[in-house]
Amino acid sequence: MNIPCHIGIIMDGNGRWARQRGLPRTAGHRAGTDAARKVVYACGELGVSYLTIYTFSTENWARPKVEVNMLMDLLVEMTRREVRNLDKNNVRLRAIGNLDQLPRKTKKVLLDGVEQLSGNTGLTLILAINYGGRADIVQAAKKFTREAIKQPSLIDTLDEGSFSRYLYTDTIPDPELIIRPGGECRISNFLIWQAAYSELYITDVLWPDFDKEALLAAIEEYNRRDRRFGKVHEG
Repeated sequence: MNIPCHIGIIMDGNGRWARQRGLPRTAGHRAGTDAARKVVYACGELGVSYLTIYTFSTENWARPKVEVNMLMDLLVEMTRREVRNLDKNNVRLRAIGNLDQLPRKTKKVLLDGVEQLSGNTGLTLILAINYGGRADIVQAAKKFTREAIKQPSLIDTLDEGSFSRYLYTDTIPDPELIIRPGGECRISNFLIWQAAYSELYITDVLWPDFDKEALLAAIEEYNRRDRRFGKVHEG
């Protein structure tokens, strides 16, 4: 089986999962962290090099304040709880997005985890936090503009490859496979530059129920795709 180097996951369905069970949305988010743990270690076992999970989008700030605060607290709790196990499994941690807008405690715990795991050489787990694809492109454009003001010749050499180096995902290969549990058929502002040629896999499985078996189903479907990148298939 051909294992994608980089998999992106749009975690969706926590609220519906909780509602189906007569539970508060917070219970769905907690169940979602258990699913994330299972998928991270499954990706490590399968030999995936990069896993990006859409943890908190720029649009998620519009949710009720109590839910946002709970998500920030849950991120702190999960990071503290899992760092030791991630370290044992040689997982490296990285965070992308505008981290400066996070609560001070959330940002500190997250960056401490990134630092603690920085020497590991296995799966790179990328948390997209306060992340939006459009915002990523805008901040990249601002970075480039600041450099081009000092060095105008950069404008003539700018191409897609050089522009990619200004994105949050600099040094990270584009995802070959993006998985969306929960059945919704949209990309929700997730890695929109990087996903130009990603294979999209939509499943009705809600995120808290997503496990290694569901991950393998996605990878098997990925293996059935004919990835031509705009070219004509020969033969």
